[in-house]
Amino acid sequence: MKQINKDKAPKRYIVIFVLMCLIGIYILGKALYTMLPPESDYWKEVGRNNKTATIPASRGNILSCDRQVLSGTVPKYALYMDFAVSDPDSISKAKTIAYRDTAFRTHLDSMAKGLARIFPDYDADWFRKRLLKGKQRGKYSWRIYPKLASYVQYRACKELPFLRESMYRSGFHADEMLLRLKPYGGLASRTIGELYNDTTSLPKCGLELSFDSILRGKPGKKHYTIVRNRRVPIIDVPAENGHDLLTTIDINIQDFADRTLRSKMKEEGVNGEIGVVVVMEVKTGDVKAIVNLTRGADGEYYEMKNNAVSDLWEPGSTFKTASIMIALEDGKIDVNKVVDCAPGIVKMYGRNMKDHNWHKGGYKELKVEDILGQSSNIGVSKIIDEAYSGNPSAYVDGLHRIGVGIPLNLPFVGKGEPYVPHPRNKERFWSKPDLPWMSIGYVTMLPPISTLTFYNAIANGGKMVRPRFVKAELKDGMVLREFPTEVIKERICKPSTLRDIQYCLEHVVSGGLGKKAGNGGKLFKVSGKTGTAQFSENGSYAGRKYMVSFCGYFPSDEPKYSCIVCIKKQGLPASGGGQCGPVFSEISQYIMSRDSMRSAVAAADTSSVFVPAVTRGSRERAEAIVEGMGLSGKRLDVVEADTVSLNKVPDVTGMGVKDAVYVLQQRGLRVRVNGCGQVVKQDLPAGTLAVKGRKITLTASAEKL
Repeated sequence: MKQINKDKAPKRYIVIFVLMCLIGIYILGKALYTMLPPESDYWKEVGRNNKTATIPASRGNILSCDRQVLSGTVPKYALYMDFAVSDPDSISKAKTIAYRDTAFRTHLDSMAKGLARIFPDYDADWFRKRLLKGKQRGKYSWRIYPKLASYVQYRACKELPFLRESMYRSGFHADEMLLRLKPYGGLASRTIGELYNDTTSLPKCGLELSFDSILRGKPGKKHYTIVRNRRVPIIDVPAENGHDLLTTIDINIQDFADRTLRSKMKEEGVNGEIGVVVVMEVKTGDVKAIVNLTRGADGEYYEMKNNAVSDLWEPGSTFKTASIMIALEDGKIDVNKVVDCAPGIVKMYGRNMKDHNWHKGGYKELKVEDILGQSSNIGVSKIIDEAYSGNPSAYVDGLHRIGVGIPLNLPFVGKGEPYVPHPRNKERFWSKPDLPWMSIGYVTMLPPISTLTFYNAIANGGKMVRPRFVKAELKDGMVLREFPTEVIKERICKPSTLRDIQYCLEHVVSGGLGKKAGNGGKLFKVSGKTGTAQFSENGSYAGRKYMVSFCGYFPSDEPKYSCIVCIKKQGLPASGGGQCGPVFSEISQYIMSRDSMRSAVAAADTSSVFVPAVTRGSRERAEAIVEGMGLSGKRLDVVEADTVSLNKVPDVTGMGVKDAVYVLQQRGLRVRVNGCGQVVKQDLPAGTLAVKGRKITLTASAEKL
């Protein structure tokens, strides 16, 4: 056996080890070369895709009182073709490019026709030229449709020939954008608010701005990585979507008020420049509708500004109610006071105070109710001047005491702050004419919603509540936080004063200049006050512009809603009762008729249907009738047969009033009823001889108040 040379053995092992290492490096290098050729942009792509990106949060929705979307976020898609996209896999890259070129030419016409069907605002020829232009330029991100597509449209594009292929084969892709849309268009748009750009979350005005911290949510973060030649997003921090706002707006009342005001402003003789309507729920202060219309250059009307909240206008004659309230509250007058208003024009501190019928000699003598009913400037100004000329501060203090001009702190940027000048305010010179002219609605500046808030307090038994626009903050339909009704003043005046004012305001509609605001008293009673004031611009009344208005509430007996209608117009005729009153009337009738229909539906509930008692022998037949009427399960009370004897007074307790009256009248009795509903008492005992013409009195479960 040949002996191994121990000196040469280590050198041999070293050579073998080095050779094996070289072979391993070669194999690894070959593999890497095969997978990642030098000309590949793989690592660049990986580097680019690993950058972090922001995940936008979906902005919360603004909802109506019945949870219909007034302003919501929806996804929209920008559609692109990448004509330079390449598969990272070097083996398939050449094949992919060859396939894409061939398939693009083959399916070009089909794609163009399909896109034209999905987007009919452009024809097939336009899409064909658009696609060819992008192909020729080899653009990475070529916009194939200039507008944003909906999700449905985007999915329809993905079904077209060639576009249905993967992104690396066709180059077709889309960028998702979250857009803010208003399903009801311009309705209450300045109150709801706007964003500076539909694709951004930067709020501009309205509730969008005031409640931005609730609506906007919190954006998240993500990065991309390459997995099996695909760009895969990795979420690092998830986005927190914004919460929803439940508003007080009733979209049906909003729509009706908008259409009614718009129609009136277009009428010949009105020709309105600016129009405002606000409808408020008396007890809660919930604003059910707020309309702000401004005439554009094209003659149409648009929501350009929240005039009801931001504009400061001299309220005109609607302010006279406050003046009379102060005089009544301070005991300066009572409702029976009579004021001589003849001859319709009088001098007050060197200036003419006129009534609108001055050319006919004026009104002569008027009681307080008629002073408001006929809106006499002379009547109101005489009362206030005689009572407070020696101490005008007491009058202005009275205005503040009853809540006129109180800051409402509404949730809107740019809201108007009421301006009620005070004699003690040294920043403004107080002159003697200021008092009588302030008493009839000049000098003072109020936004329309402040005037409505005052009248709403009159309707609400003297309790002044803050106008409410948002009821709750919601997340996934669940209430997170409520915004309760806020009371500004528990009582604006004494109960006796309030009753007198309520009486006068009802008289304005029933027998004064506000007749057109009512419905003739046939359906329900309306209370309120007309207003007509010459409009001041740049400190001058020479422009012959007028602000006409009507502010009131309904129904007078149990007020549920208050409403103000204002129209700014050029030239005569100008009448708050004649031009704003009809708008108020139509809105009030619409709301009351709608509420009546809802009440009728509620009354159809079988639990609220009273079933009269029946005789024992009629029970089976009565049960069959009740079953046929859908009132199964209702209890049938049985009346013994001898109670219906024709010569005796029957026992009608437990019967419905109508049935009891019918039974008793069949016996010749004269029936008197106190209350309504179910009979609980009769003054003639059952079994008494039924003498024709004898009187019987029934007491029902619900007595009349």
